Amino acid sequence: MLDRSTRDMLHPLAPSEVDGEGWLVSYLDVLTLLITLFVLLLSLSGSELAPQGQRQGNTASEIVTPQAEAAARLIASSGLKPRHDGLRPRFAGLDIEGVSVAEGQQGITLRIDDNLLFASGQAALTGQGRELLGRLQEILQAFEGDISVEGHTDDVPIATARFPSNWELSSARAIAVLRYLTELGLSAERLRAVGYAETRPLESNATTQGRAANRRVELLLRQPLAEG
Repeated sequence: MLDRSTRDMLHPLAPSEVDGEGWLVSYLDVLTLLITLFVLLLSLSGSELAPQGQRQGNTASEIVTPQAEAAARLIASSGLKPRHDGLRPRFAGLDIEGVSVAEGQQGITLRIDDNLLFASGQAALTGQGRELLGRLQEILQAFEGDISVEGHTDDVPIATARFPSNWELSSARAIAVLRYLTELGLSAERLRAVGYAETRPLESNATTQGRAANRRVELLLRQPLAEG
């Protein structure tokens, strides 16, 4: 029989000790993989934060973000120039009670309360209305794009010999404004008249204030399409 010292030389670790520490090898392997993954993520994030001039192999199409491309398509489809080239600064000094300026995708809209232009239920411009349009003439004349003159009413029905419905009234008012703008010197080729009746309210027609806001004439100024 072998003595105890000889057995220890042949079997440095007992089988039970070897099996008990076997988990340590797997743990170290997993830990090594996690550290490697962490270093890899750090290197990737560092390359994204590097200045564009230091990146290698990036083309212009890879640098442009999807959001920027979508914004460019929207501007191109709407016919608008960038905001800093927009029309709003031209109306910064416009201070006429009952006239407001709104900016949208199609262009700049001048909203004019109907009582500044017409008597109730009528489509003939008043003297006050002609004076107001005259104050806008210089700005409109300098604008290079198209101008859509749009008439709007509230939902109160009208039934007269001349205006069987609000469609006729809103259209006649838009035409009256258009005709006077041509008398002021604006090119008829840049103008068009549209009547919307009560179909595009700004506010609820359930209140007196809401109906007053809905009775209006709008001048929609559309920027010309950019060349190229």
